[in-house]
Amino acid sequence: MKLIYPEGATPIDPDEQEGLILTHITTREELNRWEQENINKAEEWCNSRKHGDLLTIGFVLKLHKKMFGDVWKWAGKFRTSDKNIGVPAWQISAELKKLLDDLNAWLEHKPYNNDEIAARFHHRLVSIHPFANGNGRHARMMTNPIQKQVLNDKEFSWGSADLARAGDCRKRYIEALHAADNGDYSPLIKFARS
Repeated sequence: MKLIYPEGATPIDPDEQEGLILTHITTREELNRWEQENINKAEEWCNSRKHGDLLTIGFVLKLHKKMFGDVWKWAGKFRTSDKNIGVPAWQISAELKKLLDDLNAWLEHKPYNNDEIAARFHHRLVSIHPFANGNGRHARMMTNPIQKQVLNDKEFSWGSADLARAGDCRKRYIEALHAADNGDYSPLIKFARS
C-alpha cells in the first residue's frame, strides 16, 4: 500500500506498515475510513464512564489501543523508531511520565486556566509523539476526558473539522502547534475552541 500523507503527518515506516491488520486496504481513503470507525468506538468507550486511571501511562496506552487496535498490530504500544517529530523512541516513557507529573502539578497548583492546562497537555503529548501513527488524534481524544472529568470543563471542539485530512483547518492546527512550540499557546487555545 502506498500512502500519501497530508502536510504535518508522520510517515509510517515500512516495518510499521507491516503491522496493518486489515490487509485488504489499498488506499489512504480506505485506511482513514477503517481508522475512523475504530476511533468512533474508542470515543464511545471513552465517554461512557469515568476513568480512574486517566492520568497514567497505562491509560494513554489503553486509549491508543482502543482507537487503533482493530487496524494496527502496534496500537497501544510505544513506537520503536525515530520520526520527523517527537523525542527519541527510548525517551518516550520518561517524557510521558514527566508530562503526567507536570499535569498533576498544574491541576493542584493552577498556574494556568483550564484551557491553557488542556492546551499545554495536548501540545506536549503531540511533541513527545509516543506512537507510530495517530498521535494528533490520540492527543485530542486524550485531552477531552481530562477537560470533562478532571477539570470539569467543556471539551475543545478542535476547529469542528476532520484534522486527519489536508485542508485549511489542518493547516491552522499545525500553525497553532508551531506557535506553542515557541511558548505561545493562545493560537492553539483559540483554534481548539473554534
